[in-house]
Amino acid sequence: MATDEPRRNFGAPRTEGEGAEERMEDWFKEDAKTSEFEEGEVVRGRVVHVGSSEVLVDVGYKSEGAIPIEEFHRHGGLPKVGDEIEVYLEAKEDSEGLIVLSKDKADKIKVWDAITQAYEKATPVEGKVVEVVKGGLSVDVGVKAFLPGSQVDLRPVKNLAAMIGQSIRAKVIKLNRRRGNVVLSRRAVLEEEREEKKKHTLEVLAEGMVLTGTVKNITDYGAFIDLGGIDGLLHVTDMSWGRVGHPSEIFQVGDQVEVVVLHFDRESGRVSLGYKQKSSDPWERVEQTYAPGTKARGRVVSLTNYGAFVELEAGVEGLVHVSEMSWTRRVRHPSKIVNVGDEVDVVVLDVNRAAKRISLGMKQVEPDPWATIDERYRVGNRVSGKVRNLTDFGAFIELEPGVDGLLHISDMSWTRNVGHPSEVLKKGQELETQILNIDKDNKRISLGLKQIQPDPWTTVAQRYPMGSRVTGKVVRLTDFGAFVELEPGVDGLLHISQMSNRSVGTPAEIVNVGDELTLLVIRVDPNERRIGLSLKELAHAIAPPPEFTDEASRAGGRRRKGKQRSDYDYEDEN
Repeated sequence: MATDEPRRNFGAPRTEGEGAEERMEDWFKEDAKTSEFEEGEVVRGRVVHVGSSEVLVDVGYKSEGAIPIEEFHRHGGLPKVGDEIEVYLEAKEDSEGLIVLSKDKADKIKVWDAITQAYEKATPVEGKVVEVVKGGLSVDVGVKAFLPGSQVDLRPVKNLAAMIGQSIRAKVIKLNRRRGNVVLSRRAVLEEEREEKKKHTLEVLAEGMVLTGTVKNITDYGAFIDLGGIDGLLHVTDMSWGRVGHPSEIFQVGDQVEVVVLHFDRESGRVSLGYKQKSSDPWERVEQTYAPGTKARGRVVSLTNYGAFVELEAGVEGLVHVSEMSWTRRVRHPSKIVNVGDEVDVVVLDVNRAAKRISLGMKQVEPDPWATIDERYRVGNRVSGKVRNLTDFGAFIELEPGVDGLLHISDMSWTRNVGHPSEVLKKGQELETQILNIDKDNKRISLGLKQIQPDPWTTVAQRYPMGSRVTGKVVRLTDFGAFVELEPGVDGLLHISQMSNRSVGTPAEIVNVGDELTLLVIRVDPNERRIGLSLKELAHAIAPPPEFTDEASRAGGRRRKGKQRSDYDYEDEN
């Protein structure tokens, strides 16, 4: 009699009526079949019903077994009626006389069997990294397995958390089924794969081959490239035809890079690689690209005491000597003109392909301003410029870019004894001067500041004749007398012998700096720029004046050579 309810229990066969004997025979056959099942075994069964809470499975026993539907949800989803599955036979009968089955336990047994077989045969298992644990990673291979940190990769992995969620292949290196312990090694699988790759690479590797590899490590002298089981060294000198300060400027660990095999020692397994060799050496065409006279633009890559190296293109550098940097300036060090990293315009002066040398010039980019200097400047002309630099002997005045003139300290004032140019001028000051001399060959222009004003000493004899009375201020005392300013730029000397009729020990006994005095002019020498003054002769005009030069000589004074001053420079003064 048919029914919609699934069969739970066949019960004992009926022995009465028609067919009783056949039914009894079938019952005994079925009972004999099920007696072959042993509790604790995995058996195959057929799904006969899928309900909302359980799945009924017929394993050929007198009753179906019911498995909670949750067990299927944990193992990939529900089966369909008619599907054959493997289940674990926990008991042939429970308290109700029903067979007890488990999908969970069947799957675990299958997993453990697979893991055991993989361990015995040293074959890899697949799993998924689920979490970081102390000392390594936890991997789900059907059961929880431990992957030590030292066995994660061929090289130490700093960030184990980055591997969470990754599917990996690893070997079982330790197994304790009773305790449920499984220890894995991914490194063992990677080592085998590397050996296989190495074997293949060694078979096909040859000098001149172009291969793609992965940057494995970077050092100061180069980069190690993994070519597939074998590492090759890409030296820093073979990375670029140009300058490379450090390999990390070009490559990073993990980069995929195409390289050329330069040398391969099959016995030692050493491989030398090249990157720049993929392109031709730029020096092969340098004579055509950079013929003498060619203008180019480049980048300053290094400085030396004698010049600057300029990179014209990758692998091609030229030298700008300090003598070729400026038409006008005497460059003692290139850092005064350029810095590393500057973009500069240059002209090719000479090319030596064999020696891989190019001579460059920076000043040749512009015309030499001294070539036409006599067309713009003539002796006697007044010119304006800016004080560019001060030295002990004078000041350099920039008349135009690239043209400086020297204003010597002796040409700064008609009257002042200038000790240093800073007493008269300041750097950056705009100044009008007069051209005194032009030396085109040596590229020199001499300038004068005092020459743009009339020399007050040219008319001093007319303005201060001998015997005339003058008024002035004492501006400086010396051992031998006092200097009196008669007008700006014109001083006279009141010698100690002309201060009084009585014997005077020091000038300070008679006069002091700042005193206003009325004096008598007793000597005028415009050529020597000297005026002799007397205080006592003014009081005794009838007495003849002493010889000025003899008095000065007796005082031990003499004028220093090579200096132009507005007063008297006596050695005794110091």
